[in-house]
Amino acid sequence: MKVLVSDKIAEEGVEEFAKYSGIEVTVKTGMEPDELLKTISDYDALVVRSATKVTREVIEAGEKLKVVGRAGAGVDNIDLEAASKHNVLVMNTPGGNAEGAAELAISLMFATARNIARADATMKEGKWEKKKLQGVELAGKKLGIIGIGFVGSIVGKRMKAFGMDVSAYDPYYSAEKATKLGIRLTTLDDVLANSDFITVHVPRNKETEGMINREVFGKMKEGVYFINCSRGGIVVEADLLDALDSGKVAAAGIDVYSKEPPEDLALVKHPRVTATPHIGASTREAQINVALMIARQIGEFLTTGKVVNAVNR
Repeated sequence: MKVLVSDKIAEEGVEEFAKYSGIEVTVKTGMEPDELLKTISDYDALVVRSATKVTREVIEAGEKLKVVGRAGAGVDNIDLEAASKHNVLVMNTPGGNAEGAAELAISLMFATARNIARADATMKEGKWEKKKLQGVELAGKKLGIIGIGFVGSIVGKRMKAFGMDVSAYDPYYSAEKATKLGIRLTTLDDVLANSDFITVHVPRNKETEGMINREVFGKMKEGVYFINCSRGGIVVEADLLDALDSGKVAAAGIDVYSKEPPEDLALVKHPRVTATPHIGASTREAQINVALMIARQIGEFLTTGKVVNAVNR
């Protein structure tokens, strides 16, 4: 059985496949779409991150394709409907990069609250703008989390330790589990109206596409701090830009964009935005974790039929 790795994953993951008898791995990254279409027909499994777009055409061209593995959580680069139609299993690795993503979200909270990016930039320019860089403290502030899955729950636990009052909205999470974390589960409107800081941690799908829009920003507190390290497309970027210009949003930390890399840099260049290039999972630990997880999941599936973390079964 042949596995194609079309995006760069940690070498530990590639080596893990050697533990499974009868599996042959080929690493071929940076392929153009046409090359992938010509190549995929020889393979039983495909391993991707976010760069490879597993379109309907790719799935249809995969005559032997049994499984697509995403080394990460988001699967918006994979056509799940086409995969299901052609009996191709899609797996992801939820939680494998949760610590890295959570730590970045927390970092952006501190960065926006204390103007760290601007302070660093002006210092490098030889300026001393101490009086202009007054920030706010997180302790005693109300944090609202939209989505408390693997990443959101870590953020909530960590920020409780920093003295924040944490509430969350997640229609798929139990109040009992939230209580054990010290997080108050509530409505979206309550989170929006009462939070000093809001951080988003939801997957991108039909339900969440564009969910943070002009109407939602309008329900937030004046001068709220807003963080998005989840997926691009969940936030309507033009509406966030308007909210920043009006002062409704005091500052924003953004790691993900509707188009990556973004072509319109108005949001990235806004003086009260701290922007990073989708690096939530870009830690060595996270990349090893997700590479090992997806290798084991695919290895088990191809050799024993065991299914773990399927998103379309």
